[in-house]
Amino acid sequence: MFDLISSAHAANPSGPEAAMGNIIFMVALFAIFYFFLIRPQQKQAKAHKEMVANLGRGDSVVTTGGLVGRIHRVEEEIIVLEVGDVEIGNKQYRPVRLRLRRINVIEVTAKAGLSLEKEKTTPTEESQG
Repeated sequence: MFDLISSAHAANPSGPEAAMGNIIFMVALFAIFYFFLIRPQQKQAKAHKEMVANLGRGDSVVTTGGLVGRIHRVEEEIIVLEVGDVEIGNKQYRPVRLRLRRINVIEVTAKAGLSLEKEKTTPTEESQG
């Protein structure tokens, strides 16, 4: 029992030094959260907002539901997406068009007439033969 009392007296005092250490720890913890969690998420949201704002007719896109198609028409908050051709028997009908909210687009795979895919071979690999 006397050992507990003596160890309690030997503990560090909880004065202004301890409070300052706690404040520094809290600020450091917030900085870590900001740079590793909050800031990257804000950058990603800004990039998505810019991508959605630059959608245009003819762009090939992927939606949050996994639909892949080409944009037929762009309205203020809605896009009309062509998702494929319908062929019944020998007759081919016009493409299926779906109305979706613009924010549901998660990726633009190709701009109108331009491919966004990266080259798989580098110029140095081609020159080496």
